[in-house]
Amino acid sequence: MRKLIFHIDVNSAYLSWEAARRVANGEPDLRLIPSAIGGDPEKRTGVILAKSIPAKKFKITTGEPVAMALRKCPDLVLARPDFKLYVQNSRAFIAICKKYAPVVEQVSIDECFCDFDNTELVYPDPLELAYRIKDEIKETLGFTVNVGISENKLLAKMASDFEKPDKVHTLYPGEIPEKMWPLPVGELFTVGKATAERLRQARIETIGALAHTDPEQLTRMFGPKLGSHLHRYANGISNSPVLAEPEEAKGYSISTTLEDDVETAEAAHHILLALADSVAARMRADGFKAFCVAVSIRSNDFKNKSHQQKLREPTDGTNEIYQLAKKLFSELWNGKTPLRLLGIALTDLTKEDYVQTSLFDTADERKTKSKKLDKAVDALRSKYGRSTIQRGTLLQDTHEVGKKYQAQMEGEASKKE
Repeated sequence: MRKLIFHIDVNSAYLSWEAARRVANGEPDLRLIPSAIGGDPEKRTGVILAKSIPAKKFKITTGEPVAMALRKCPDLVLARPDFKLYVQNSRAFIAICKKYAPVVEQVSIDECFCDFDNTELVYPDPLELAYRIKDEIKETLGFTVNVGISENKLLAKMASDFEKPDKVHTLYPGEIPEKMWPLPVGELFTVGKATAERLRQARIETIGALAHTDPEQLTRMFGPKLGSHLHRYANGISNSPVLAEPEEAKGYSISTTLEDDVETAEAAHHILLALADSVAARMRADGFKAFCVAVSIRSNDFKNKSHQQKLREPTDGTNEIYQLAKKLFSELWNGKTPLRLLGIALTDLTKEDYVQTSLFDTADERKTKSKKLDKAVDALRSKYGRSTIQRGTLLQDTHEVGKKYQAQMEGEASKKE
């Protein structure tokens, strides 16, 4: 009874997808020159969403302002984001994965887990299977992926992050001492910058050192939940199953795990607006409205909290969902503990129109204007791409965390049970 899980991750997804389109049209390959996806090339605004390997030599980083990247590399070739293109390529790559794997869990627009448990009679050689999937994606779609192979999701994810691009790597439990333990502690999946720094201050420099640290010491440093989590992950222990997306969704949700802690309500509000903008647009496209809005948060000590509110009338309005999300967030967060995850979920769906007459005409007028605005924004984005029009608050964002994750959350909305 063989345990076998693949993690498949598109290499520099946004840039690869734009490059594949240009190559198909006879244009130069962006992957071979200093190039990046992000912002407005003419106005030098926005942030870098993805960069080529040659661009890395100029120390260009994902999330930095376009203007800063151009100062580092004046000849940097910039391309605007095109989320319609990204969704098309994401669906095509997931379709190939589903052709082979009995269960596929898509965890973001450019990565998924494939569960091949107990398939040794069909696929006797995991390496041959991984190369077959990788090469089919490359040959048919024009972009490359990395494939990580192991017995659980954690190790498969770690393996896919080894040398890139266009590679297959294994990280079975017996390979942990050789392949994983020598890595810097900050490369362990889910270990953020703040946690890595605290570990280094305690002279825990590598994943192997963390794996051999007394669990009681980690509990004293981080508390029982995070301390136990770090010790288990450093030893390659994870029991998280690969979950297939249900065919009939009962709600729409979106969340983002943050690389840097969110420490202010203002920064969190910018992220919640981007989340609300994305998930509401997805729901409207399918013709639904929601009677319930929920907000979820995860602090940097891995404590999860969520809060929801039922509505008298269903809504699909971005601004109404955002305002509710801010209210729920203020009731959830103590304003002190740094946050690592923010999410919004829309449930209790309906396609019926419910109209409750307001005693005040001005309230109805505001709702009507908001609906017209959402409709116009959706139409423009559908025709010209998601980056065509942005919420003014997001464009004026002066917070580094908000800047960094504004674009990341675009296009990540997903249906979930």
